[in-house]
Amino acid sequence: MKKAIESILKGIGEDPARQGLKDTPKRVEESLKFLTSGYEVDVDALIGEALFDVSYDEMVLVKDISFYSLCEHHMIPFFGVCHIAYIPDGKVVGLSKIPRLVDAFARRLQVQERLTVQIAETINNRVKPKGVAVVMEGRHLCMAMRGVEKETSTAVTSSMVGNFKADKRTRSEFLNLINRPNIS
Repeated sequence: MKKAIESILKGIGEDPARQGLKDTPKRVEESLKFLTSGYEVDVDALIGEALFDVSYDEMVLVKDISFYSLCEHHMIPFFGVCHIAYIPDGKVVGLSKIPRLVDAFARRLQVQERLTVQIAETINNRVKPKGVAVVMEGRHLCMAMRGVEKETSTAVTSSMVGNFKADKRTRSEFLNLINRPNIS
């Protein structure tokens, strides 16, 4: 990978041997390995045994989960917040597993639409709740820094499953909760 990055530096007219760029290929390699570390995550193992029998049947919501990802079209970052809710059907998942799941999928080359669906499908398949809702709000640097150069635009994607898709009241409650100010 370092040789490829050196070649890219030469291709844009830089001297990879100059002082400020001498260690850049190594740093970029380390950075890319971290930013794409989600490929190494076994999502089933991530959730593992963190499923607990609980007789709770109201919405569980974790909102404002920050995420960072790389656009698969340009390998330029996009970032934002993710809101996830589910309605348990006898089981709840450990709360810390939800942001970890977001990171596992975000740390891959992605499009926001697929990322949103992957999170919803995984929670639906592993937790088996009555419904799942995922809304992601992302700022895409490939739209802000290049192309249309619209630095204030935000992309919003959603995936609704089960009760959230079938019941407008449940979906509305979720959307109202994610738009409320935080308690902090």
